[in-house]
Amino acid sequence: MDISAVLNQLKAEQRRIDAAITALESLGGVVTAPARPSPQVIAQKAPKAPKAKKRHLSPEGRARIIAATKARWAKFNAAKAPKASAKKARVMSPAARRKIAAAARARWAKIKAAKK
Repeated sequence: MDISAVLNQLKAEQRRIDAAITALESLGGVVTAPARPSPQVIAQKAPKAPKAKKRHLSPEGRARIIAATKARWAKFNAAKAPKASAKKARVMSPAARRKIAAAARARWAKIKAAKK
């Protein structure tokens, strides 16, 4: 079936029911509950939720959070830092440096002499 046809039939039935309710109310003076508004009216009148009040942080609370964050990062960085017992880098003595430099000079002198 076509949706628009079904919708038209339902609207026609709603009009007939509303007419019947109006006729019955005018006849007997019977008090009935007020008619329910249509879903469209309910959607239009839907109350808005009240806005939540913003919460503010006191300076003391902020200071506590900052201190806790600094402590957490200090702990993280301490765990990541190298240990004191790690091997120190070996340092070459000045005498060893002179020896290596002299050997390099001799090697280059030999290469330059070979080119001439």
